[in-house]
Parts: sequence; C-alpha cells; structure tokens
Amino acid sequence: MSDLPYAFFHPRVVRTERLSPTLLRIVLGGEELSRVVSGGHDQRFKLFLPHPGQDAPVLPEALDLDWYARWRALDPEVRGIMRTYTIRDVRRDPPELDVDFALHGDLGPASRWAGQARPGDRLSMLAPAAADNGGVDFRPPEGTDRILLTADETALPAVASILSGLPQGIGVKAWIEVPHSDDRLPLVTKADAEITWLIRTGADRTTPLLTALAAADLPPGTPYAWLAGESAAVRAQRRHLVADRGFDRKAISFTGYWRQGATEDELLETETAVEDAS
Repeated sequence: MSDLPYAFFHPRVVRTERLSPTLLRIVLGGEELSRVVSGGHDQRFKLFLPHPGQDAPVLPEALDLDWYARWRALDPEVRGIMRTYTIRDVRRDPPELDVDFALHGDLGPASRWAGQARPGDRLSMLAPAAADNGGVDFRPPEGTDRILLTADETALPAVASILSGLPQGIGVKAWIEVPHSDDRLPLVTKADAEITWLIRTGADRTTPLLTALAAADLPPGTPYAWLAGESAAVRAQRRHLVADRGFDRKAISFTGYWRQGATEDELLETETAVEDAS
C-alpha cells in the first residue's frame, strides 16, 4: 500500500442536481470513498474523466511519486482527462462525495462530460487519504479576526464550503462573480458575513472582482485573504492588497483555478516545461 497522503479512487455517478444555470452537482458513490479524507474546506483533488467512447478513464497502473510523469507519458488521446476540483462534501453513510461543476456548454471536456453524466457512469479520482495532504489553501494565521474572500463561479464551491465552516464572531467580506443572477446561491455561515454578488455583463473575466475590491471600505483588524478564480485576476487582487492596502503577503492565499485563453491541458504543459527547465 502507498504511503502517499492520497490514493486513486474509482467511483460511479450516483445522481446529479442542477444548482443554478451554471452549477451542476454530481454525487459520486462507492464503498472505497469511505477512505477519502478532507483536510480543509477548500480541499482539492484530481478528477480523471474518460474520453468519448471509453467506459472508464485510463490511468497509470500504480500510484507512486512518479505517477504524474507516467500519466503524461500516456497517449493524450487515450489517457484520462485530468482536471482539478474541490470536494464540496463527503459523507460516510453511504459513502458519497459531492463535486460542483461550473458548466460552460461544450467549451471543455469536463463541462461536456458533466452535462451528459448519468447514474452509473465511471470516472476516477486522485483524492486525499490523509488530512495532511498538501491540497488545502484556506489556512488563516492565528489571530486573524477578519477574512476577505473573492471568487468567480469556478471557485464558488470552495467559497461555499469555507463559509459553512467559519465560526461565529469573525467578520467576513466576500465578493463572488457569476454569469447569471440565478447563480446567487444561498450560502450558509455562522460568521458575520457580508456577501456581494457581481453579475458578469460582458466577456471580461479579469477585472470586475479587482474593481469591486479596490472600491471596498475594509475595516481595521488582522486580515486574511483567500482569492481564487482566473489566474491573472487573482494575481492583480493580491498585488492590490499588498501594495495599496498594506496586507502581509503571508496573510494572503491566492490560487488560479484557470487562465483566460488557455485550457487546463495547456497550463499543465506550461508548468511542466518550467519545471523541466529549472
């Protein structure tokens, strides 16, 4: 058995639930999911989808430290389509795991697969099997008394999970950008949260959140910021908080879930090329 903090799982689709015009929840099931461990409210995992015509995604035969290199060595037209998602919820009785997909029609293989998913469909996951697994970014430092959150629809599942786990007595300001007014989902939290929804009106996916953040009145205190969404947008937001708002860099977590004009496959190739050159 691998000593790695994550493992391959091979669940099936149990059911689907349309949450909004953009978000679709897919519930995965299987006894082996009882071993999945979420280490935090924005817990990431890798999802592997089959190509059209395949019954199940093709993966490396074994899981070890070289699994990614061996996955890349497989024929791209055959190997499982890999994407990164957030665990929205995981249950034990019965073993089930919720994944919320942001749908964009047929613009990408994950959105296309999710839109056609039916009970019984097979897929695979590389998911955490230990709480300390390196796939969690939301980690407010000790002494934090106010939290800032920014997200687009791709990070909405993570924001919803983060808010649901916050305690009473902490102030939160959140800005969430979505394409439709009906994407404004009810978000449950015990925190003192002020949530601002931004409805996208054009093709610009990089500046609305920054504009709203720059115009905001931020109260004094010891802040922590969690920023996620389009990669150029979150970098710009981080620069603003550090340069213009005096935030400590260590008190900001920022994650580019996607990049405008690039597929996740292209991003993976770019990251790998940088690693190979270093």
